[in-house]
Amino acid sequence: MEVLDLDAVRAFIHVADLCSFTRAADALGTTQSAVSLKVKRLEAHIGKRLFERTPRSVRLSAAGHAFLASARDLLDAHQRALASLTAERRTLKIGISEHVVGSQLVRIVENLHRHDSRLILEVHLGSSFPLLAQYDERRLDAVIVRYEADEAPAWTARTDAEPLFAEPLIWLAAGGWRPEPGEPLPLAMIAPPCGVRGVAIRALERANIAWQETFVGGGIAAVGAALAAGLAVSALAKRVAPPGLVEVNGKNGLPALPTLPKSQIVMHSRMRDPRAAAALRILAASIERG
Repeated sequence: MEVLDLDAVRAFIHVADLCSFTRAADALGTTQSAVSLKVKRLEAHIGKRLFERTPRSVRLSAAGHAFLASARDLLDAHQRALASLTAERRTLKIGISEHVVGSQLVRIVENLHRHDSRLILEVHLGSSFPLLAQYDERRLDAVIVRYEADEAPAWTARTDAEPLFAEPLIWLAAGGWRPEPGEPLPLAMIAPPCGVRGVAIRALERANIAWQETFVGGGIAAVGAALAAGLAVSALAKRVAPPGLVEVNGKNGLPALPTLPKSQIVMHSRMRDPRAAAALRILAASIERG
């Protein structure tokens, strides 16, 4: 059998990891048709169908599952061989809003390390506003943050902004949670400044619903713990919700949260180095997959 095309193998792994030819193309900085062609050539070369494709989904076939681990080993060996020729290591300082990344952080870091094992990652999690301030102070190389609908002009005027995807907020609580009749609505929220916090409070005040903070957390994990304990309700993106929470939109008198325009996830980056830019594309595609 002839030697495998490493670019085709790389395309196959990206499609497998991101479950999408389009996202794989974004991560690789190419087109969907180019990725599809590489995968088809790889399938023809090995004589096996690697994916089961439908109009709405892309899944690994039995042969694809069997091939994936070996394909990773092949690219890892190739990466180590290249790395052995240079001692150069690069640090990439990234800030990611906790309202953007949830339990998938392990997979995201794994994807970045697999893409470039010589890249030293410095990842900061926090609220969008402070992270953006650190980026503007040049303490971070790139940030992925969340803008609410009424904050859109804040990023559309910037030349370093790349919109990634949009998503709504939803009300979340523990299963079976009910507010106490006649009492202010208990909220669990991240401490200010926090754009999501502002959206929730404005929605309640527009609906003339009395509320009080029952729990103030320093991050999504803390807020999620308060929700899971049945202390309160909160507005969050579904992607970051801890397991076990349920959507309570339209229940218990909760007001509607803005759905149009949706909140926008945006990446700000000043990196022009091809190596760092490629890593950021992998990061953005991994987060979008959610």
